[in-house]
Formats: sequence, C-alpha cells, structure tokens
Amino acid sequence: MAETKNAAAPEATAEAPKGMTAAQAAKLVTRDVPVLGKDGKPTGETAKKAIKADEVLSFRDYGDRVVVVTVDGQKFTGEKAAK
Repeated sequence: MAETKNAAAPEATAEAPKGMTAAQAAKLVTRDVPVLGKDGKPTGETAKKAIKADEVLSFRDYGDRVVVVTVDGQKFTGEKAAK
C-alpha cells in the first residue's frame, strides 16, 4: 500500500498550480481587440487589452507559459519571464 501512496503523491503535486492565483495568471496574458476609429468602425489595427481576474475560468502554469481559459470560453497563452 505504501507504494501506491508514493506513486500518487508526485502526480498530485504535478497537477497543483504551484501557488499561482487567477489574478497572477490574468496579468500574464492579453487579448487583441480591434481599434475603433472616431466613426466607431474598426480601423484594421488591434490593441492589446489586459484580462481581468474575474474573467478567468481556469488556468494552467506550464513553467515557461501560462494558459488561461476565460468564462466566455476563449483560450489565451502568455509567456512567463525567464528567471
């Protein structure tokens, strides 16, 4: 039985989000939104917009990047800074 517990423990820690919160994950990703002109129509350009923490449904820290899924089903990837 001890072998089963030892085998399960590394899997459980590998699945844990390593102390990152949804707010921290949201800060690492951005979404591209169209830039609107004075007439309210898209100009063909895009701007980066931050994702709010309350928009985060789920996230996963892969070490070098973070993947965030929003409550409306969109998936974003953000690169983490190299340490």
